[in-house]
Amino acid sequence: MASNMDREMILADFQACTGIENIDEAITLLEQNNWDLVAAINGVIPQENGILQSEYGGETIPGPAFNPASHPASAPTSSSSSAFRPVMPSRQIVERQPRMLDFRVEYRDRNVDVVLEDTCTVGEIKQILENELQIPVSKMLLKGWKTGDVEDSTVLKSLHLPKNNSLYVLTPDLPPPSSSSHAGALQESLNQNFMLIITHREVQREYNLNFSGSSTIQEVKRNVYDLTSIPVRHQLWEGWPTSATDDSMCLAESGLSYPCHRLTVGRRSSPAQTREQSEEQITDVHMVSDSDGDDFEDATEFGVDDGEVFGMASSALRKSPMMPENAENEGDALLQFTAEFSSRYGDCHPVFFIGSLEAAFQEAFYVKARDRKLLAIYLHHDESVLTNVLCSQMLCAESIVSYLSQNFITWAWDLTKDSNRARFLTMCNRHFGSVVAQTIRTQKTDQFPLFLIIMGKRSSNEVLNVIQGNTTVDELMMRLMAAMEIFTAQQQEDIKDEDEREARENVKREQDEAYRLSLEADRAKREAHEREMAEQFRLEQIRKEQEEEREAIRLSLEQALPPEPKEENAEPVSKLRIRTPSGEFLERRFLASNKLQIVFDFVASKGFPWDEYKLLSTFPRRDVTQLDPNKSLLEVKLFPQETLFLEAKE
Repeated sequence: MASNMDREMILADFQACTGIENIDEAITLLEQNNWDLVAAINGVIPQENGILQSEYGGETIPGPAFNPASHPASAPTSSSSSAFRPVMPSRQIVERQPRMLDFRVEYRDRNVDVVLEDTCTVGEIKQILENELQIPVSKMLLKGWKTGDVEDSTVLKSLHLPKNNSLYVLTPDLPPPSSSSHAGALQESLNQNFMLIITHREVQREYNLNFSGSSTIQEVKRNVYDLTSIPVRHQLWEGWPTSATDDSMCLAESGLSYPCHRLTVGRRSSPAQTREQSEEQITDVHMVSDSDGDDFEDATEFGVDDGEVFGMASSALRKSPMMPENAENEGDALLQFTAEFSSRYGDCHPVFFIGSLEAAFQEAFYVKARDRKLLAIYLHHDESVLTNVLCSQMLCAESIVSYLSQNFITWAWDLTKDSNRARFLTMCNRHFGSVVAQTIRTQKTDQFPLFLIIMGKRSSNEVLNVIQGNTTVDELMMRLMAAMEIFTAQQQEDIKDEDEREARENVKREQDEAYRLSLEADRAKREAHEREMAEQFRLEQIRKEQEEEREAIRLSLEQALPPEPKEENAEPVSKLRIRTPSGEFLERRFLASNKLQIVFDFVASKGFPWDEYKLLSTFPRRDVTQLDPNKSLLEVKLFPQETLFLEAKE
């Protein structure tokens, strides 16, 4: 019985060999085979007589059955390293359902979209096109199949096609449509893209290159020079139309078949040069080394082969560096990289992030889950023959530029200089680990450029895919889309987790806010109560002070009153009876000669100050407080006796 550690190693080897990314599915398959790695792999990948059947492209790869000992899981290669997640469709054990295939068929100035199951035949596509294009099936040649020409009875499933496919229709038996004017037709051709299928005769290798109708034949030959290292003057071509007599002629007016044209290129044989001639011509090379790239490219005629001059590639002499050597500031280096890229390949290219790699991480990963993107790291190398083709034909393709702009943050670095290469490997080791850094370190020059597709994780950054320069636009787009599918699935989980976390935080914030408002309400009530108590205390203090003041005034008035005369007195005496607002009576005797003010003081000494109360007589009714207080009681006719009553003033 395998231990847990052994099972983890077996599971990792099984996923690396089969491309099955679903862990539950992989464990189920291994358990069905009692954790026998070889048996499980043979159960998933059909093998017959030592021939491993490939699911991708219909090729058969000869070789022995899989041996785990020959594929150690710890080898730091891109196919087995756990730092990478190869984007491969999982193989199914049960019979799969029919796939839906999308075809974009181009005919002259029209594009027709066709969607069919892979159980249909090529003839059924032609029948649909017959209805759309009004072209008889017998007059129609359907081209663009990666396996070459196919029969109408061929089932699409047997061609092992990707989901999205591009085809084109040729009608050699039908006359071309008439145009209103030659100038209009030429302008239309200038806006079209020509697919040139160029075969390198010596190595039997085929290149599919897209060029706009405004590109010149000279530009095509220069691109082929970058691919094949055959200088323009040494290129021997087959397949150019007889009208293509001048290299400065644009493709639209050269007579090429649209949308696809086949060409063959090889190296022109040249007579041997004598030693004296070689030395003579090397001197000439010194003379032309400062001239234009077109002249220098042809230095092979003077004894310098394959574009090599003094051990340096001619492309390195023709081009200024993409990035300064020993670049200290990554932002400044990326500015120069973007400017140089635009000058070489045009303004239609990916938007390169200007800043450090850490800043690119921040922009791509450390934002809200809905705003996150994949990070595409483009690694450039000027000495690779694939660089010019990938940059001009793929990175500048509108579909690739648009897809990268919408879904990726694109960061670039130039590895041509050893110092810049060492600096990137240091960054790579810090951010992705030693396995990824070692994998890039072991890449050969002709395997560049590279695309690293990075997805941000909670704890680390994961390298989803490494795309080498020997690819096509369709393959590049498919691998970008496959990486995007993985990222989208992870992003949905992150969005769900983030929404749940935000919901919890919102509930907590609402609870905290309610608690805060409750505390504020309690504090407001407490402060209002304290203010009320303070106000009551203040008013009470004022009232007490007023009462004390009034009492003091009353006592002083009471002490200042003259003594009450007796009933039997030599002087006339006036007896006053005063009724208070409460119904009580105040009685006192006064001398008739006493001033009215003494009566007022007496009333005030009893708690009824004359400024708050008025003293009224009954018959006749009059306000005594309005009389002159300096007059005597006799003068105001309050003699010998009188009944008065007090009334509060309004």
